Amino acid sequence: MPTPKKIAITGASGLIGSALRSALEADGHTVVPVVRRPVRANELAVQWDPSAGTIDASGLEGLDGVVHLAGAGIGDHRWNDSYKREVLESRTKGTDLLARTLAGLTTPPPVLVSGSAIGIYGDTGDSVVDESAPYARDFLADVCVQWEAATAPAEQAGIRVAHLRTGIVLSPDGGALAKLLPLFKLGVGGRMGSGRQWWSWISLRDELAVIEWLLENEVSGAVNATAPTPVTNSELTKTLGAVMHRPTLFPVPGFGPKLLLGSELAQALLFTSQRVAPAVLTGHQFEFADPTLEEALRSMLNRPAAA
Repeated sequence: MPTPKKIAITGASGLIGSALRSALEADGHTVVPVVRRPVRANELAVQWDPSAGTIDASGLEGLDGVVHLAGAGIGDHRWNDSYKREVLESRTKGTDLLARTLAGLTTPPPVLVSGSAIGIYGDTGDSVVDESAPYARDFLADVCVQWEAATAPAEQAGIRVAHLRTGIVLSPDGGALAKLLPLFKLGVGGRMGSGRQWWSWISLRDELAVIEWLLENEVSGAVNATAPTPVTNSELTKTLGAVMHRPTLFPVPGFGPKLLLGSELAQALLFTSQRVAPAVLTGHQFEFADPTLEEALRSMLNRPAAA
């Protein structure tokens, strides 16, 4: 972004949100976290409580943009009816509250980048899908559909809304990669199930770059935040093993994660095949810092390529 801006972030303490805050502040921008806890005196932050439907609207006046990342973690708990309701309502209630509040401001922000996920497409097998693909009909797809629909008040008020459909964000500091690294360091990493399922990934630094790009560029609607080179789980396993100089001889049978996480959650997180193309980004010549998995892993793990 060429000039200093004032950007509010929900979910600013999460993996993506905390990294985004640091990146924006490093570039000279002012970040306004939207938080659930009480705001301290002289602290630049906005308090909200999505479940109660309350938010300090005055703190959102005159912003240059809002990035909405808040929501209960998909894989934080085994799925039961209660937690699935929390996953849904933490997104729909918060997004609706935020969108309605922004729409009613005297000086609303020109842009809202609102989180979503490639789970909206469901299991796509070996087929490549982009932002024009139809929605699936399963729990995560339904969550994403309702999540995106909740931004309608902001759109109707003339705020440009971009739906950030994020794939698997790779970072050694959290998420899927952080869970895999200890296994691979011990030399017991391996493919999940058949390994033929496609994983559409993006490096954390490219995820941040996409968000900053959306804040600046006149793009609205669905945007797939995935690298242009999705890989199968087997390919990811082999690449990570090669980068770490570790064997990948121990496949993880499907029943293991299903016993640990529950069948529905394990299927959604590990065994669903999603081969997603970032058509909007590539159509606008967005430049990925990490277009291939090996480049991404070597960069984030500080492992040079072999001579």
